[in-house]
Amino acid sequence: MSMDIDAPVALPSRPLIPQASATILCCNCGAPIDGTSAAGALCYDCVKLTVDISEGIQREATLHICRDCERWLQPPAHWITASPESRELLALCLRKLRGLSKVRIIDASFIWTEPHSRRIKVKITIQQEAFQGTILQQTFEVEYVVAYHQCPDCAKSFTANTWRAVVQVRQKVPHKRTFLYLEQLILKHSAHKETINIKEVKDGLDFFYAQRNHAEKFVDFLTSVAPVRTKKSQELISMDIHTSTKSYKFSFSVELVPICKDDLVALPIKLAKQIGNIAPLTICHRVGTSVNLLDPNTLQTADVSTPIYWRSPFTSLADVQELVEFVVMDIEPIGPQKGRFLLAEATVARSSDLGSNDVTYFTRTHLGTVLHPGDSVMGYHLTGTNFNNPNFEALEQSNAYSSTIPDVILVKKSYARKKKNKSRNWRLKRMNKDEGEMLPKKQDQERIERDFEMFLRDVEEDTELRSTLALYKAQQEKKEKDRMEGLETASVAETEQTEDGEEVPKIDMEELLDDFNELDVDDEE
Repeated sequence: MSMDIDAPVALPSRPLIPQASATILCCNCGAPIDGTSAAGALCYDCVKLTVDISEGIQREATLHICRDCERWLQPPAHWITASPESRELLALCLRKLRGLSKVRIIDASFIWTEPHSRRIKVKITIQQEAFQGTILQQTFEVEYVVAYHQCPDCAKSFTANTWRAVVQVRQKVPHKRTFLYLEQLILKHSAHKETINIKEVKDGLDFFYAQRNHAEKFVDFLTSVAPVRTKKSQELISMDIHTSTKSYKFSFSVELVPICKDDLVALPIKLAKQIGNIAPLTICHRVGTSVNLLDPNTLQTADVSTPIYWRSPFTSLADVQELVEFVVMDIEPIGPQKGRFLLAEATVARSSDLGSNDVTYFTRTHLGTVLHPGDSVMGYHLTGTNFNNPNFEALEQSNAYSSTIPDVILVKKSYARKKKNKSRNWRLKRMNKDEGEMLPKKQDQERIERDFEMFLRDVEEDTELRSTLALYKAQQEKKEKDRMEGLETASVAETEQTEDGEEVPKIDMEELLDDFNELDVDDEE
């Protein structure tokens, strides 16, 4: 039995009848508009002409900037850093306008103005719903007047005794070479940018800060670059008895290790055995985060860390001011080489004894790579010298170490320079320091200049020391002035020579940096 299936039958389609829209005339201009979507019986052009969505928004405002630190005031009392035509400055301009929160901001941009006009113009595009179903977009300009206003931090910096924290850095040594090196590290890392004053005092420097956390940050920097120990104290300035609010002044005492580069050090015998069984009579060849010691007889090195040193502190046996000049009569390498040090046996004589007697001294030295017969070398003359040091007296009385004390310990090679080198092709930056109430005397000023010249020579001779500093190219104006005065100026390819024709260490131009302060345009005709 089969079933019959009817074929599909197509139904006739009905034509769609378009809906008739209600058309009315604009009450303002008479243009035909759709009455179902028209807002207030006005066409779109008339709505834009009659409705102002920017009503209530300021067209003029004032921005305050501190002319000293160039920071902008963000009300009520916050100061921010913003460069011209930056996103930060644009956000500050928009926050200054009242009524802008009621509309939607589509776009905002700066309009160029003269830099000296002290005016800032901003073009703003906004959107808002004027009537139901009608959204308007409008563009307008806002003009800002830039006014000067000193921020509280700059006001404090120009007022005496307004500091909140002070860092007192001290080192009890007769010279300033360590502080000169520390000053260059501070300048290289810009660790002093938050100080409000730097005052030079006896045996050190005082760094003043407006906030406690800035001083703590600086103390952390000193701890990371030098072996120091710190102490903290505070003094109550005022207290509000109603709210129990107290105001303090904080003082941080930072004491540097009183041992400098090229110092002769007599270690306690017990400490010398603990740090690697090194000979107690050593030379300090570098001071970083720890004191690096070198035994010139064996080239053995040892590091005295900061906690170990301050657990049992000791002073240097002799410093660089007690160095004596010797002349190398004969030298012969005998041992292995460790880095830039080569063990050698040398026969030397005092420069002052030449021509008067034939006394010579036989010693071991670590300067086998740089010394040659006839060279001048600086060293410590131990024979016939009395040292008021308990560690050295213990060495003399010891049966194990009394026979190992040499007559002479050589430290570094000496270059017979003609005079104070005024033709260097490089220079170092210096910090602006307040000398205090008492200016240095004439002899103190000569000592400061002598220490600085000695530090500059150390920078030229020591490549490891030079790699940690920021050296800048010498000013061209100074070079031209030196040429006019008839001074001998060495070019980049030239090398200064001593009276004997020996080359003095010279710094290459590739190691020098350009100082951006020199890139100023001079309006000279």
